[in-house]
Amino acid sequence: MAGTGAGSSADDDVTVTLRLPSSPAHVRTARLIAAAMARRSGVGEEILDEVRLAVGEACSRAVRLHERQGLSVPVTVEFAEAGRFRVAVVDGAKVGTGDELSAVAGAGAPWADPSGDALGLALLGAVVQDLSVEESPAGGSRVTMSWPLG
Repeated sequence: MAGTGAGSSADDDVTVTLRLPSSPAHVRTARLIAAAMARRSGVGEEILDEVRLAVGEACSRAVRLHERQGLSVPVTVEFAEAGRFRVAVVDGAKVGTGDELSAVAGAGAPWADPSGDALGLALLGAVVQDLSVEESPAGGSRVTMSWPLG
């Protein structure tokens, strides 16, 4: 886990970056850290279970993608608090055609995810009101979720 310094990118508000080995055993660690960071950031107690569930599901999805594609690179989890508590889970796996991205964006497409993780994205879409899933410029995908402070 590393704090980040000042920079000039869109990620200037990232306060903590966590890199986890692509192993299901480390998903619990991400959930615990997410809950602690959310509480410290001022997220209401009534929302903490949602944060834990969403971060756990996003990290599990990333680990499954890495395992299926035989990747040994870590899963990255970024925590920030710029007006809202934000968590981004970044994987390095190839995501396919991108159909899953339009489904999350609400384009009316079915939860089609060529990676086989449509259920995970559907669960995230049902639990998190502020959710985006984008293809990462470096490859893979970035699942970003946020919750109100206070």
